[in-house]
Amino acid sequence: MLKHKDHFHGSDLEKIEDIYGIKKEDITSFSANVNPLGISPLLRDTLSRHVDAITSYPDRDYTKLRKSICDYTGAQFENIIVGNGSTELISLFIQSTHPKKALILGPTYSEYEREITLEGGHTLYYPLKEENDFQMNVDDFCHQLNDSIDLLVLCNPNNPTASAITKKEMRKILDTALQYGMFVMVDETYEEFAPDAANMSSIPLTNNYTNLIVLRGISKFFAAPGLRLGYAVTGNPDLLKHINTKKNPWTINSLAEIAGCIMFSDKEYIEKTKTLITTERERMTNELSKLDTVKVYPSCTNFILVKILKEEVTSEMMFDHCIKKGLMIRNCSTFPFLDNSYIRFCLMSPEKNTELLEAMKELLA
Repeated sequence: MLKHKDHFHGSDLEKIEDIYGIKKEDITSFSANVNPLGISPLLRDTLSRHVDAITSYPDRDYTKLRKSICDYTGAQFENIIVGNGSTELISLFIQSTHPKKALILGPTYSEYEREITLEGGHTLYYPLKEENDFQMNVDDFCHQLNDSIDLLVLCNPNNPTASAITKKEMRKILDTALQYGMFVMVDETYEEFAPDAANMSSIPLTNNYTNLIVLRGISKFFAAPGLRLGYAVTGNPDLLKHINTKKNPWTINSLAEIAGCIMFSDKEYIEKTKTLITTERERMTNELSKLDTVKVYPSCTNFILVKILKEEVTSEMMFDHCIKKGLMIRNCSTFPFLDNSYIRFCLMSPEKNTELLEAMKELLA
C-alpha cells in the first residue's frame, strides 16, 4: 500500500484556522473543488419550505429520487442505486465484489486504495505520465491488463490531473476487461464540469456492459457535500441485488431526497455553472500559460493542475504563501507519483480567481 503523507483536505478549514490563526470564514478554499456558485436559489428555497419533511421517513426505495436521476442521466431506472454520498457506494461496491487485486489509475483519490485494503485486497497503480500531460495511453493501459487483476478503478475526469478518457476509449478498456473477467469502477464525480460531457460519460455504457459501475455525487457540481447524496449506475442485476442487500435502509435523509428531486432538473443553475467554469478555466489557463515559471496541464473539469518550474519555489512554499492571504490551494506532493512541484486549484468566482493569480505571480514572476 502506498503511504500517503498528511495533508490539508479542502474541508480541513478548522486545522488551517488552528495552525495559521486565520478564521475559517476568511478562507477561500480553492482545494475543495466545490462549485463556487454555492447551492442554487431554487434548492435553498425548496429546502426551507420542506423542512418538516424530517418528521417522516423517506421512501425506502427512493422511487421519485431515482426517477429524477434517470431523467437527468438517461440511465435506466432499475440500474440506479442511491447512497450516503459516493463514498458509501464505493465502500459497498468493494464489500460486494471483494477484489483480491485492483489496478488504479494514478495519481488519484486515496479512498479507493483505502477501501480495497480494508477488504483485504491488494492495489497496483498505473501511473499517468507527465510527458503525455497525464493523458492515458489507452493501448498501453490495455496491454498491462491480465487475469490476475479483478478490478479496475478509474476516476474520469481524474483528480488531480484533470485529464479524461473518452467514451470510445472506455469501450476499449471495458472490452479488454471483459476478456479477463474483471470489473471496472468509474468515478464520475467531476464529469458534469466537462465541456463535452456527453462524449465522456460511461453511464450509457451500463446498458451494454455488465462489468461496469459508474459513481457520482452532488458534492462538487451541485455544491452540497453536507447533504451526503450519491448514486451509482450498473447494468449488473446481481451486483445491484447484492449492494441493496448490504445497504442499510434510509441512508439518505428526507431533505437530501427532496434536494435530489429538485437539483437535477434545475436547468438554469446547471447552465450558469457550466458557463462560469468554462469561461474561468480558459481565462486562468491562458493567464498562467504566459508565465515561463509554470507548466499548466490541460483541464476538462473545474480544477487545474500546475507544475512549478521555478527551482527555488516548492508546492509547500506556494501553499504557505497563498494561505496567509486567505487563499487555500492544494499541495499535490501528497498524491502518488507527484512531487513538491505540483499544485492544484479549483475555479472560484472571477474576482477570487484573479486574487489567487496575483498571489501566485508574487512567487512565480
